[in-house]
Amino acid sequence: MAPVNQMITKRLFITSIVLFCLLAVPGQAMTAESLDIRLDDQGRAQITFDYSLSFFENLAVFLRIADPAQELKSALESNFGKPVQVISVSNGQAVFTVDQFASVRDQDGQTIMRTPAMSFLEAEKVLKSYWFAPLVKADFSPSVTTVTFPDGYRAQFSDQIEIPPVTHRYP
Repeated sequence: MAPVNQMITKRLFITSIVLFCLLAVPGQAMTAESLDIRLDDQGRAQITFDYSLSFFENLAVFLRIADPAQELKSALESNFGKPVQVISVSNGQAVFTVDQFASVRDQDGQTIMRTPAMSFLEAEKVLKSYWFAPLVKADFSPSVTTVTFPDGYRAQFSDQIEIPPVTHRYP
């Protein structure tokens, strides 16, 4: 029984330190660095999201106070209305796949592919619902968003919180 109490006490102590640091050092930031969407010819997307977390956010993730992969997965599923598979997650990157991300149709011997519009405004709303929202400044608009189609065509957007749909036609 004593080792369990020590473990609980230690975890509470560490959690208290993290909360104190968050309260003592407001304005820590999560920054979306890049969003890379690579499409295959069936419209499946591999999405790579690069981000940076402050020291305190990394500490919170390490202690499992927050799980950015699960938060991103939930946000993507609610935004796209489709299941998302988490491929990998690290301190600065999350990789997902989404089946039927883009619509695909054939017309006159060409393939027409269209991606959905994407908005990161919902992520900001979700963040504001947390008790620690006043302590965290987050930039959810990726510095660079790149959509790469199967034929190599790329559409790029810079610092946009909302990405419009992209339609591309190729042989």
